[in-house]
Amino acid sequence: MDFDAAALGWNAFFEQQAADEDRGARCFGRVVSEHKNLYRVLCAHGELNADLAGRLRHEALKPSQLPAVGDWVSLAPRPNEGRATIHRVFDRLTSFSRKQAGEASDEQVVAANIDTVFVAASLNADLNPRRLERYLALAWESGAEPVVLLTKADLCPDLPAARAAVEQAARGVPLVAVSALAREGLAALRPYLAPGKTCVLLGSSGVGKSTLVNTLAGREVLATRAIGDDDTGRHTTTHRQLVMLPGGGMIVDTPGMRELALTGGASLVQTFDDIEALMARCRFGDCAHVSEPGCAVKAAIEDGSLALERYESWQKLQRERAWQVRRTDASAAAAEKEKWKSIHRDLRAREKLKGKRGPAGP
Repeated sequence: MDFDAAALGWNAFFEQQAADEDRGARCFGRVVSEHKNLYRVLCAHGELNADLAGRLRHEALKPSQLPAVGDWVSLAPRPNEGRATIHRVFDRLTSFSRKQAGEASDEQVVAANIDTVFVAASLNADLNPRRLERYLALAWESGAEPVVLLTKADLCPDLPAARAAVEQAARGVPLVAVSALAREGLAALRPYLAPGKTCVLLGSSGVGKSTLVNTLAGREVLATRAIGDDDTGRHTTTHRQLVMLPGGGMIVDTPGMRELALTGGASLVQTFDDIEALMARCRFGDCAHVSEPGCAVKAAIEDGSLALERYESWQKLQRERAWQVRRTDASAAAAEKEKWKSIHRDLRAREKLKGKRGPAGP
């Protein structure tokens, strides 16, 4: 390739896939932005507008098989027109996904081939550990390394207390407190933004994602505006975009997500490893953590070593994940139906047996 593909994240994983491509007719590039059915791709011919080949569009069985920001693609360039046609999407090393907004259960790829997921949480009144747990569950599933960014650190009156609260929700995940306006804490991000490395920046509207990207880029590449008087966020970013940074790294800014449902396969083990460890210590392997004797989870809640709110968050995400699996996996749905049929059969059998025995004696 004529341009520095390695600086954009190209490696042996993608090179192996490209072995069967006709390099005379096509080149390879990385998707840097997505606008509905139009893409911007950086390749050896520069940054081109690109659309999808008809075959690629029609053979895609689901939206996640179409290009996303960060993807490497094979394309036929028309440099005189500043355009190209995308013919192939290379397999992804990692990808951050979520369920598409609305009732559909399709997976939406937010960013592909990323090394680090920055989960931004603002140190203002909107700091929500439960929302952070949801983001981290999806971040772990991406295959990339999650890092929590505590933004607007200059506005926090008690940073140690805020960090302690977040540490309970982000066990084992690096925490970095930053202030884009005061330029504090940014040096701690350098290892994640080394040449050829790609990060995605996630978080609710108003946490300062675009301001942080502008600060890291050294120029205003994204529009920003102040949060509302009620301390709630406002949408500024309207599409995903891969931004090149002066140090050689890359970062994907994303719009604030009002709906952040699990995809159905999100791993909760890393996010709630403390609860998983407690469950392993329960007396019974099928402990429901309600009234069973020897329940380590109940004991931890009672002695205060496990916050009830964190346990309830784990329960909620477990139920949501199971619901998503049942929606998208027919075999899982059938198994779930059979399980409840078996439970009802057992209940009826117990009631029938109880009736035959008659009322209990004094």
